[in-house]
Order: sequence, then structure tokens, then C-alpha cells
Amino acid sequence: MAQPDNHSVLFVCSGNICRSPLAEGVFTHLAQGAGRSRDFTIDSAGIGNWHEGELPDPRSRATAKRYGFDISGQRARQIRPADFSRFSLILGMDSANMAALKRLGGADPKAEVALFSDYTLGKKQDVPDPYYGGDDGFETVYHMLLAGCQSLLSRL
Repeated sequence: MAQPDNHSVLFVCSGNICRSPLAEGVFTHLAQGAGRSRDFTIDSAGIGNWHEGELPDPRSRATAKRYGFDISGQRARQIRPADFSRFSLILGMDSANMAALKRLGGADPKAEVALFSDYTLGKKQDVPDPYYGGDDGFETVYHMLLAGCQSLLSRL
């Protein structure tokens, strides 16, 4: 029996402690639930290195736990030039992330680089950064990521 193609997806936000680790967790959880975890290499990164090595934000971890998955094994990292050839798909959470990804990836990155909501749901919409807000912002982000990741899983 032929092995399915392995898709490699990197989720990127500003500091890799709120949105992108939650997206990584949501997509991993959905892939596992569908029996497809072997089909994917999934990771997340940040544009900046401010939180390098740190756990995801406690509110992201609490949101993940509330929905039945654990992201406490993740550690923040900054995107690296090698990521543009290591991953087949890099999804930025907002337009500022996309501008940085285009600058960092150069003129012809091997990876497809796209705005998360545009690629997954066909909406040119930023996933808002909940860092400076309350718990309700993390809830909103979770539901945006869930809808996008469900679409992405069915698409890949």
C-alpha cells in the first residue's frame, strides 16, 4: 500500500506564545482524531525571538485544555531561514506576520506562504492577537483556528 504524502505545516504569529502554538495544537488534535497524525509534520514559530524557549501563554494553554488537548510540551521559537525549505506550507496569522514572512522568505521560498484565514477559509482576515486582552480573546481565536484547521485538514 502506498504511503500518503507527508504535508508539513508551520503556523506563525508574532512571538509564538498565543496564536501559533494554539493553531499547532488544534491542527495536531484534529489530525490525531481523524487518524491522520502520520500524514503531517506540524510546528509553530514566531517572527520575533522575545519568548524563545518559553511555554505558550497560560491563557492559550488553558484554552487548549478546555477543548481537550495539551500544548504545554511546546516551546516558543523564532522562524529560521531553513523553515522556508523544511515546510511545504507556512501560514501567517495576520498581515504584519505575512509582511515579515515575505521579507524573510526571499523572492522564491520553497514553501507556500499564505495568510491563515485566506488559505484555510478563503477570507482575507487577520487572526487577532489576544495577548493584551482577556480570556474572551483567546476563545475567539480558538474558534477561528478551529474552523480554519478543520478546513485545512479536509483540504490536505
